[in-house]
Amino acid sequence: MDSVLIVSSKEQAVTSFELLLRAEKYNNSDSAKSGAEARRLCDEKEYGLVVINSPLSDEFGDGLAVDLLKYKTAGVILVVKSEFEAMAESKTSEYGAFVIAKPLSRQLFSKAVRLIEATQRRMSGIRKENIKLQKKIEDIRIINRAKYILMEYLSMTEPQAHRYLEKQAMDLRLTKLEVAKNLLSTYDG
Repeated sequence: MDSVLIVSSKEQAVTSFELLLRAEKYNNSDSAKSGAEARRLCDEKEYGLVVINSPLSDEFGDGLAVDLLKYKTAGVILVVKSEFEAMAESKTSEYGAFVIAKPLSRQLFSKAVRLIEATQRRMSGIRKENIKLQKKIEDIRIINRAKYILMEYLSMTEPQAHRYLEKQAMDLRLTKLEVAKNLLSTYDG
């Protein structure tokens, strides 16, 4: 979680959050004064953490939190006045926002940042595993299409087609996927 975005209409709050984040080893952060500017920045760059100091100049901030959590991978800390804490939590909790009431506790903020870091690491691992599984599924589809072509054009059974691909892979010192792709380019191409 390298990059941090601080969203606050008050410059003094941005400075305070930067100090708090430096204590958590985050020395580089960007800032935005409004929800619209924050959305634009998040479209241009991926942030690991977004701190929203509510209210913003153009919105309360809970809508921004929900949008970021629904459509981006950033963790979100929403800082609100204590009288709005319950309302903000009810609107954002199902999406995973961490809502903190003002006045801000340095200790609670630190815990929130560490919790979001841990969550981001875990999600990153899940995303990588998901990508690996999707690639494996796509490879299986390609191999199955090649088997289907062998069955259709060369009247092989499924076990014969499977064995043919394995034998070709061994004989040619290629992977089964490479043999399947070559076969597909010959028959489909």
